[in-house]
Amino acid sequence: MSDVTGMQDREKFASAADYAYAALRREIVEGRFAPGRRMREIELAERLSISRTPTRQALSRLELEGLLELRPRTGLVVSMLDMDAVEELYEMRAALEGTAAAMAARHASPRDLAQLGRLIDEEPGLGDEAIVLYRHNRAVHEAIHLAAHNRFLERSLHALQDSIALLGPTTLAMAGRPAIAHGEHMAIFQAIAAHDGERADALARAHVLGALEARRAIIEHERRVGLGAERDQA
Repeated sequence: MSDVTGMQDREKFASAADYAYAALRREIVEGRFAPGRRMREIELAERLSISRTPTRQALSRLELEGLLELRPRTGLVVSMLDMDAVEELYEMRAALEGTAAAMAARHASPRDLAQLGRLIDEEPGLGDEAIVLYRHNRAVHEAIHLAAHNRFLERSLHALQDSIALLGPTTLAMAGRPAIAHGEHMAIFQAIAAHDGERADALARAHVLGALEARRAIIEHERRVGLGAERDQA
């Protein structure tokens, strides 16, 4: 049987290709298939316990979405973003998350506010497992997106979240970052609940730009570790 973590129930999908797509996409988005990882068709078909044809179809679909890229002499790999792309991605996310928070301040229902408040209240008790923090953080942001009640904005943010996954480990894995994020989430929630769209927008943008600073620190650390490894091998 497959060793892919959190494998979806195959019976829920209309075809093996849909099943493969959903399973592989989840592994990428949740960071278990790291940027640069080779995606070998035969290996993945075996992991998923399906034939190569639906696996190939799933890989083609993921490539079209930008989650995979074709490299000369290597083949398909999980996409990697350079620093310019990282900056552009977070700038766009800041703009969209700010807009979502402002719209939520105008349109959120009592049910929306209750759901968002419950999720934020749960954050301090989540522990320190990165995948748990990642999933819950995504749920918090998706609750804000839903509260905005704008389907086109929601779709744009969903696609952007998938691109964020290509950056590697969540910034919430950094020491102290979960507590900072919780405080920022609480402030955004309070602005939304007070129907203060301008403040909600500003706080959401600042929250995303704070995550960018954390991401820069992670990238710089990885660069230094890589340079150290190269010196050790020299």
